[in-house]
Amino acid sequence: MQAAERGEVQEWLSEFKTLPEASISSYALSLMDKGSLVSALYKVIQEPQSELLEPICHQLFEFYRSGEERLRRFTLQFLPELMWCYLAVSASRDLQSSGCIEALLLGVYNLEIVDKDGQSKVLSFTVPSLSKPSVYHEPSSIGSMVLTEGALSQHGLSRVVYSGPHPQREMLTAQNRFEVLAFLLLCYNAALSYVPLLSLQSLCHICSRICVCGYPRQHVRKYKGMKSRISISPEFMVQMLTGIYYAFYNGAWDPARKALDDVVYRAQLELYPEPLLVANAIKASLPQGAMKSNKEGTRSIQVEIAPSSSRISRNAVTSMSIRGHRWKRHEQPDTSNDTSELGTLVIPEISITGVTGERSGNGERGRAFTDNEAQHIQGVQDTAAEGRGVAEIRRQKSMLPI
Repeated sequence: MQAAERGEVQEWLSEFKTLPEASISSYALSLMDKGSLVSALYKVIQEPQSELLEPICHQLFEFYRSGEERLRRFTLQFLPELMWCYLAVSASRDLQSSGCIEALLLGVYNLEIVDKDGQSKVLSFTVPSLSKPSVYHEPSSIGSMVLTEGALSQHGLSRVVYSGPHPQREMLTAQNRFEVLAFLLLCYNAALSYVPLLSLQSLCHICSRICVCGYPRQHVRKYKGMKSRISISPEFMVQMLTGIYYAFYNGAWDPARKALDDVVYRAQLELYPEPLLVANAIKASLPQGAMKSNKEGTRSIQVEIAPSSSRISRNAVTSMSIRGHRWKRHEQPDTSNDTSELGTLVIPEISITGVTGERSGNGERGRAFTDNEAQHIQGVQDTAAEGRGVAEIRRQKSMLPI
């Protein structure tokens, strides 16, 4: 460690002690831009014998319990490196060198398991539904879109998983070590969107080292230093995979790919089904042909926006089929209503307009005729009747047999 880096760390240690209460928020905001300080702190943490390690751990714990969210996130970014240092020192049986790191990890754990009132906290997690699209998948690419009765009954329902309450711990032992570390990694994963890229790269590197130390793959990775095997729990490996999956899409593709392969390697050796299931699901969702890279180095995955017509079954229940069925039902004629309406049909009154423009009701026009007009009409009707009678007699004569 260079003298300039040591001086920067010492200045950081003394600066917070003399800081007034009103300036904590602005001070926390300025820490996010001090990349050289973060790099120097990583170097100190990686040296368990450094005399600056204990005051740094104490300062990070003060940040975490200060109540300022930015200071809390500043401490969280070092959690993967602190866990690796603790596990490495514990595997080497040098417990005196890990005392301050163990105290920091226990302090963060005991703060996270209780709320502001000191009551035990119960965490809840909503399991996402694969029937709803996300930035990583489209429901149409998973399988058939036919809506069965069981699928419709579960549509819109969310599954909630609860974790806790967790007991307080006064020291880390072989029995509770990975229970505490898995919970701390869970808290770290909850703040993944706020940690810098350097922390994501450190997470991937640490996960890879934990999984291959003491195994033949360590020589392939060319990891030097500790060669003892580190015991690991499946719950801790699942939390590792959560952070690795996030690192894939946030600028750490290559370290995340290496860490994923090492986690699968260790899970196969240990025969852990949970991390194997999660790791294989991540690998299946990362086809090389679907990946794109831009100038910034971040990666993105192509997803299908609209389903193709070949994937939709003809018998599938869709919104269009339901709408068409509703239209057909409304367009069918109702014969019962028509019959009832004909039975109660009312003939309206007809009015006739005369030559003079006056309107008269039914029969009024006939009463208005004069006697001469009535006699003339009667004569025309009699003449027509006589003509019909003569024609009838002629037809009868023509039909007589000869």
